[in-house]
Amino acid sequence: MENGIYFGAFDGFTWIRCEGKGSFMQSPALKDCTQARQEDGETLFVIDLQACTGMDSTFMGFLAGLAARVGRVGGQVQIAAPGERNRQSLEDLGLDCLLHISPPEAVWRGHADEIRSKLEPYSSKRLPGVKERAKHVLEAHRTLASTSEENAERFAGVLEVFEKQASDDSEAES
Repeated sequence: MENGIYFGAFDGFTWIRCEGKGSFMQSPALKDCTQARQEDGETLFVIDLQACTGMDSTFMGFLAGLAARVGRVGGQVQIAAPGERNRQSLEDLGLDCLLHISPPEAVWRGHADEIRSKLEPYSSKRLPGVKERAKHVLEAHRTLASTSEENAERFAGVLEVFEKQASDDSEAES
């Protein structure tokens, strides 16, 4: 299965499907897609994980950050068809408090196959450079670390590495 992001804008929500591994490589495209939809006023995002073979911490951190951003304006991030492994990954990090995993009242319930048939591949207009990707990873892990004391401890080393890289990059540019 090839990795990819597919999306569609529907009446009242945006559906985004992750195929393959949800990773630091895919999450910048996911970020571009959601930012564009947010600029159009979207506040409800459905992230379809049916074909997602697993998620890394950057991908999950991005989802948590998206949920926090849209939550501030009354929106939600709903997770469709996470499968047991992805559900467990989200729950292990405590993200089930931010993300609405398979909500029974979701407007898309009973229509997922029809929605999936209407999705289009999302192709980001730009490829992030190494520095931008590092900032994205850092932001995602800061979000994860802010969700609980356990996550703060779990990701302290990652934050240290990427914060150092970000400060080294800043000094090199001066």
